[in-house]
Amino acid sequence: MESITVVSMLDVIGELFSDEISIAVSNTKEYIYYRPSKRIDLKIRPGDPLKEGTIAYKAVASQQKVSEFINRDLFGIPYHGMAVPFLHEGKIEGCVTAIFPALTDGKSVVTVKTSDGWKPIPFGDVVHLEAKDKKTHVYTGEYKGTHKYSLQEFEYLLPKDYFIRCHRSFIVNVNHIEEIFPDTHSTFLLAMDNGERVPVSQSYSSYFRKLLGF
Repeated sequence: MESITVVSMLDVIGELFSDEISIAVSNTKEYIYYRPSKRIDLKIRPGDPLKEGTIAYKAVASQQKVSEFINRDLFGIPYHGMAVPFLHEGKIEGCVTAIFPALTDGKSVVTVKTSDGWKPIPFGDVVHLEAKDKKTHVYTGEYKGTHKYSLQEFEYLLPKDYFIRCHRSFIVNVNHIEEIFPDTHSTFLLAMDNGERVPVSQSYSSYFRKLLGF
């Protein structure tokens, strides 16, 4: 038991949580541990100070559990979180924060920029999204356009029951996958019903297989 470190124990505890949840631990001034998930990553690093307005900051200041939605102003992406402070002999020492992806805000379309103007596309019609040339390209069966949001922002705004991040440059709508093939350059290659081919990278393969059940 003496060989177990705090970090290794937190890593094991983190494995008990869903792939959807990131875990952060802080003292009263800065983060000392961070474990990102596949679905949400606030890019926190050990040593980063607690930002005023975050739930970790609020939990430490109030010495009470805090659970709420935080908008994109603080970390660049919206998220839901719960922070629970811990005390020793009545003195606040820090808190543990669970970070969840924000649910969609009720919109049911993605409005893309086309060559002639803008076109609202229902979520269900979006086949996949690709980040390239510093833009996010949105593909359907008939249209292609660009959007100002990054893939990371789309990852938390699109319905998570059928939109899956499969690569650092791609998000796919699983309802538009026709076949899945093994691939030598990536773990899998997805044949989409609009004729496109989308790779599944090694870093996302286990998460992808888990969600699709194969």
